[in-house]
Amino acid sequence: MELELWKVLVLAVVQGITEFLPISSDGHLAVVMPLLFGGKTPAGALGMTIVLHMGTLLSIIIYYRRRILELLLLDRWTIVAICIATIPAVVIGFTLKKWGEAILESPLLAGFMLPVTGLAMLFAHYHKPGKAEYQDLTLGRAWWIGVCQALAILPGLSRSGSTIACGVGVGLTRPSAATFSFLLAIPALAGAGLLECIDIYRGKQQFDSPLSHLIIGAVVSFVVGMFALSWLTRWLERGKLHYFAYYCFALGAVVIAWQLWPMVATAEVATR
Repeated sequence: MELELWKVLVLAVVQGITEFLPISSDGHLAVVMPLLFGGKTPAGALGMTIVLHMGTLLSIIIYYRRRILELLLLDRWTIVAICIATIPAVVIGFTLKKWGEAILESPLLAGFMLPVTGLAMLFAHYHKPGKAEYQDLTLGRAWWIGVCQALAILPGLSRSGSTIACGVGVGLTRPSAATFSFLLAIPALAGAGLLECIDIYRGKQQFDSPLSHLIIGAVVSFVVGMFALSWLTRWLERGKLHYFAYYCFALGAVVIAWQLWPMVATAEVATR
């Protein structure tokens, strides 16, 4: 089943928008792929999503280039906090990639996890934020933000939404929680990309699409990701995180109904 260019572009736009908005990029890709490919997930689908994630990784690096430079030159403590917070994602991500890849592509699981993302957004919106900046994080608090990032490997559970909510929960301001969330994404996305490159080199990962299509997709996800980052920053400043919660509740209900309806219909036929 070939990944035609227009389909790759659709997925790239979805990835670019949803990676940073707290609505789960993996969840949306898990839902959109079966719709694009006749109910089937094509070979190399997970690998292609990681390629698209590389585009959004570049958008983080460009958007936060000054902060990243400050980390490297002046703020070594935050680098330590990011390293500690990355450990859970490494352990859980490697385990699921090796033994549970099918879980990461499940639309039904995405449907059940989207309302959880919605609850996280309501918490981030209504919970009184702290006054601390991400530079003030203790290693223990950084660890818990990392645990939330690791759990967000599941489709439908937003990585940005989970880590922003946890950051607010441990006493960060909302803008600072968002900044740490996106800085924390850099090693996570880079690590996933590195594993994918190793699989490609070893011949374990095959793509049903020309390499040029994937490169174009990564570029599109980068451009769209830049706009999405700017959008989320403005909405954070205006206190509109709860709008994303209502969207996640509605989409989760639709996806669950879509996935369970054939099972219900089959059971009704069987009982007649």
